[in-house]
Amino acid sequence: MHYFHYKTNNLYCEDVKVSDIAERIGSPCYVYSYRTLMEHFKKLQSAFKAINPLICYSVKANSNMAICKALVNEGAGLDIVSGGELFRALKIKTDPKKIVFAGVGKTDEEIEYAIKAGILFFNVESEQELERIQEISIKLRKTVDVCLRVNPEVDPHTHHYIKTAKKESKFGLSFAAARLLLLNRGRFFNVQIKGLHMHIGSQITEAWPYIHAIKKVNGFIKEMKSHGVSFQYLNIGGGMGIIYKKEIAQTADIFAKAIAPLLKGGLKVILEPGRFIVGSAGILVSRVTFVKETESKNFLVIDSGMNDLIRPTLYEAYHEIAPLHRRPKAKQRQYDIVGPICESGDFLAKDRLMPQIHAGEYLAVMCAGAYGFSMSSNYNSRLRVAEVLVKGDKYFVIKERERYSDLIKKERIPPLI
Repeated sequence: MHYFHYKTNNLYCEDVKVSDIAERIGSPCYVYSYRTLMEHFKKLQSAFKAINPLICYSVKANSNMAICKALVNEGAGLDIVSGGELFRALKIKTDPKKIVFAGVGKTDEEIEYAIKAGILFFNVESEQELERIQEISIKLRKTVDVCLRVNPEVDPHTHHYIKTAKKESKFGLSFAAARLLLLNRGRFFNVQIKGLHMHIGSQITEAWPYIHAIKKVNGFIKEMKSHGVSFQYLNIGGGMGIIYKKEIAQTADIFAKAIAPLLKGGLKVILEPGRFIVGSAGILVSRVTFVKETESKNFLVIDSGMNDLIRPTLYEAYHEIAPLHRRPKAKQRQYDIVGPICESGDFLAKDRLMPQIHAGEYLAVMCAGAYGFSMSSNYNSRLRVAEVLVKGDKYFVIKERERYSDLIKKERIPPLI
């Protein structure tokens, strides 16, 4: 469900005509619907109200401070994976006790930053990381809380780049490794192991992988209890999918009904959704620069590319692409929709059947709110685009388009050149 819709054949975001934004702000740009964002978060709150989880929005999905602040205002915590994301979280005055820090490669500087900030806990991914947190906590004279990220070895049948719970994954600890740490937890005298964390992957559209994983984790919790080890938290991660093409994605209610009965063991539950909240809340608006027709292909060459939205290139991901102005009787043609980047992999769609499009028209790349701008780059020295938030009949620029001067402001030419 989202609030991008056609009215008199023009695409609107809530009550604002998207072409008005494109003409005023310029193209390309990301446009987000505040109402969509809020409704998806509130659907999760409502679906899981019986167990009252802490819902920590996954900042990596879309780290714009306005997006994060809107969710924090509604009671969300934040799931972070870097010092930069922690900086953003603190900048918008997130309660540190609603921040959890994951990731396999936390640096000493990031660990120290987070300890000083007083975050809720680290999700620890290795014995080496736990030892490093212990060393830094001693130096800072602080007691630190952590959860161990366990790898339940569940294949969620999603793209292989976004599976994170198989035994060959870089993420998490095997149950055997976690068991050893827990039975020898006394040597980590400055670190309190408060719970377990799991995250099995991303863009998961069914409940069964979670059911399988949670049952395995619950069995491990029961086993450790018999050894005198107790926990306060169970963090089941995120990964809930959305509809990009023909997926039959589960609703928050269906998901909650399937897994909530497994989460009533007295532990405080934490969820880390990202895509489910912000994915369908955003679009990428792009302008057609050229219509290039060859003997074998028709190309729509647009002013955005893989540097703005890398998912189609990286994951072979599908995004619906629609004109901002719809012509119902227009002739259908097949296009490859490609960008200006000097790479053959620079495409947003291939062999896409669409109404005939002309140069100068605007297109909307749908469901681009997650892992869109947050994965964008300056490749080919291209400027990162503007971001716009729509609320009702008003819109706000929440990230200004870069200028050429921004590309070089941190660069220095040494005297020897």
